[in-house]
Amino acid sequence: MPEDRYYIKIVPHKGDIIRRFVVRRRHVALLSALVAICLLAALGYAALQYRRVREERTALAHIAGQTEALHRQLQRVQQENQEIRRLIGAPTPAAHRSKPKVSWARSSGSVGSLESRVRTLATVSAALLSDSERNRRLVMRVLNLRHIHALAQDRLVAFIPSIDPVAGAPVIGCFCYRTSPDVEFHEGVDLAASYGDPVRASAAGTIAAAGWDGGYGLKVDIDHGNGYHTWYAHLSSIDVRVGQRVYKGQTIAAVGATGFATGPHLHYQVMLDGRPINPAPYLDGIPSSVIAALR
Repeated sequence: MPEDRYYIKIVPHKGDIIRRFVVRRRHVALLSALVAICLLAALGYAALQYRRVREERTALAHIAGQTEALHRQLQRVQQENQEIRRLIGAPTPAAHRSKPKVSWARSSGSVGSLESRVRTLATVSAALLSDSERNRRLVMRVLNLRHIHALAQDRLVAFIPSIDPVAGAPVIGCFCYRTSPDVEFHEGVDLAASYGDPVRASAAGTIAAAGWDGGYGLKVDIDHGNGYHTWYAHLSSIDVRVGQRVYKGQTIAAVGATGFATGPHLHYQVMLDGRPINPAPYLDGIPSSVIAALR
């Protein structure tokens, strides 16, 4: 039977006392088992720590990617806000002009750097939210002002002669000197039409006169309130009265041959600030020079 005991002797470098210990085999086996268990526990703990570190690094990398994407999105929003201001002609606030751009360098992915980036994103996001709300109010104000301006422009246009009062009839008498049927300067245009055809107001306004006027026969005078008057003469009948407001295109009379007229037609005359002007450019819209003056 093998020996169950081991002897350990400790011989000092100096001196004569030799120490001896007796260790049994089961003690050695127990110690070996304890060492093996400790090594396995240490290896298991190291593996768990390694796995946890890898998971944390993966999570940090994912968060870093998300913050990077969010940062790019915030930059696009900032550019869009600047473009909105440029389009509506709004000046950039002084605070935005003087504020330096926030640097956004890639970090190592540590928790501290991510916390710093998230704080930066929160600051930028709050500023952009405020800027977007400011832009929204500016855009609404500009749109309202432009809508009001468009309404005012439409109102101005409505009171300027711009349509043919007898729906596209050809001009048979010019705004010019003529020798027939009399020798004089013809201060309007004669528009071909059949007896009884409807006569329309070429612009909105108020009836200034409606009745007989010498050689004009039955005549309607519309005051458009902007220096323009339009005259419609040689009518067979009148459908409006003095002081009545009319809109552009409204029927006001019927074509006739009253007064000094050789046959049914409409004498159409445009007056501006008391002087006759050529009505021909106003038969198919407002002249571009007049539109330019309105703008």
